[in-house]
Amino acid sequence: MALRSSLRISWLLTWSLLVVMVAGSHRARAIDYRQLPAASPTALSKDWLIHDAARNRLIFYLPGYHQPAHVYYQWVRVRHGQAFPLSFAAQPGLSLFLDNQLLFTAHTATTYTLDLARLLPAQLRGGPHLLAVWQPDGTPALASFSGVIANNNAVGQPVAQISQAQPRLPRPQGQNVYLGFLLVLGLSYGAVRSTYQSGLARIFQIGELFGRGSDQQAFLTKPAFSLLNLLLVILFALSFALLLTAVHTDLQNLPLLRRFFNVPQTAIVARVILYTVIITLSVFGKYLYVGILGYTFSLQSLTNVQYREFLRTTLLAGLGLPLVLLFYLSLNGSFPGAVAWAASAAIGFVLIGTVLRVARTLHHYASLLNLHLFAYLCATEVLPLLVLLKLIVFTY
Repeated sequence: MALRSSLRISWLLTWSLLVVMVAGSHRARAIDYRQLPAASPTALSKDWLIHDAARNRLIFYLPGYHQPAHVYYQWVRVRHGQAFPLSFAAQPGLSLFLDNQLLFTAHTATTYTLDLARLLPAQLRGGPHLLAVWQPDGTPALASFSGVIANNNAVGQPVAQISQAQPRLPRPQGQNVYLGFLLVLGLSYGAVRSTYQSGLARIFQIGELFGRGSDQQAFLTKPAFSLLNLLLVILFALSFALLLTAVHTDLQNLPLLRRFFNVPQTAIVARVILYTVIITLSVFGKYLYVGILGYTFSLQSLTNVQYREFLRTTLLAGLGLPLVLLFYLSLNGSFPGAVAWAASAAIGFVLIGTVLRVARTLHHYASLLNLHLFAYLCATEVLPLLVLLKLIVFTY
């Protein structure tokens, strides 16, 4: 009897253990496969959303899959009194919206630091809100958006107010890239000088710019296209591209250019190469532009003289661009605002000086008091100058 009772007890224990194990496994499976709650958006994420117009909903933005958009969204949790620091690089016109309410608009191209909690409207309660970043005439620099780590700021203590415009300083590795390009530029100029001494002596004589002798006339009647001119234009384009990239004149914001090339702001080498190609094509393409307008105004005889003077003055003025870049890199850390204005003034001086020199040369062949010639000069030189000043100097 004792043996039977012990067997019954053992069987009961065995079955109870099996029941407990099965229930535990089901419970474990239920816990494993239970849907996790959505993560609370308490900080800025690297993932952005775009609006799917066909389905009228927000979807994740995949940089290599979706086309760049003008507006991007992200869910954030903002509360009154709790600091939400945000830093980003902006071009003029970039705006921030929170639940479709305007919070901030950038008026200059620089890096901004602000606190979303201070900008939160009083009628909006704390909690999850939809942050929208809108660039009306381009694409926002999403990679530059990041949270700012505020030291010794407890919850409830807001960070500093919106800071003033702070120029984006080049990173140390960016300076190394610029210095490497300058070294290549100097060696290239040295190699061209040792190979084409007589040709460079003819082009880079400052005294001829203000002379009116027979040598001056002979120079202007020479062919504009040669191997020496091609090499010098490429070197000028490289130096100009380095200066544009250093002062953060981002031509990528042009909608037409962005349709064909999408170079990130951090890819310095790629941007320099892209700008060099664009500038080289622009310099040589002006010959076709001047030729077409010369035919339109019946001034074909001035086409070669005008382009030759434009080419010589541009190449001569381009010799000072590497010095301006060295000046910018050396003093940008101490006087960022003044150095940026000086670099922009140097670019404007090159553009305006070239137009004035071309106008002076054409005035020797035909008086600019002639309305027909003056209209031709405005169409070929003044209007392109205004466009370049708007895109390169005044906008950025």
